[in-house]
Amino acid sequence: METINENNITTMPRIGDMAPDFKAKTTKGDIQLSDFAKDKWIVMFSHPADFTPVCTTEMSGFATRKGEFTALNTELLGLSIDSIHAHLGWVNNVREKTGVYFDFPIIADIDMKVSKLYGMLQPNESETAAVRAVFFIDPKKKIRLIMYYPLNVGRNMDEILRALEALQISDKHGVAMPLDWKKGDKVIVPPPKTLDEMNARINDDTCEKVDFYLAKKSL
Repeated sequence: METINENNITTMPRIGDMAPDFKAKTTKGDIQLSDFAKDKWIVMFSHPADFTPVCTTEMSGFATRKGEFTALNTELLGLSIDSIHAHLGWVNNVREKTGVYFDFPIIADIDMKVSKLYGMLQPNESETAAVRAVFFIDPKKKIRLIMYYPLNVGRNMDEILRALEALQISDKHGVAMPLDWKKGDKVIVPPPKTLDEMNARINDDTCEKVDFYLAKKSL
């Protein structure tokens, strides 16, 4: 059995935590997380390294679908443990070769400050490259969902957008989302919490009921 060295344990922000604040240099200038617009969501994502194949496909995916994130009132924020010069060279190279332009800030986390703050460095995977993490941060700067992928598996852009939209609709309507939910599907009505609410649900004909504790409706 492997012995755990507590000195190597990376801090891992959790769902429901406030997003740790930081200042950083990016391809769009200096930023501070707390300065992002108060009404915006943020999707912050890390990639292992510039000028690498899987990362190029992923960043291109974020770039080509940026309009969908904008429509969901969401800012994109990338990160890798590379310098500003490497970022700029990579952005320009991809634009020249493919026509895709990474028109969103990419953090130059050369000192690993942000990566360590967000648990993006996982020593059993790599001590010098950030794993493929995605943090969904709401307008109150609270972390609402976290995805982690290893270095050798690219993310799914459809799932990232689906999860973002699910969070926003759930917040707006006070509902939950069933397995494989996508926009337009029925949502789950919160289960009753008292006998009176249970009896009301049993007699409620406005939603689709499997039983009183599992009911769905259209929005």
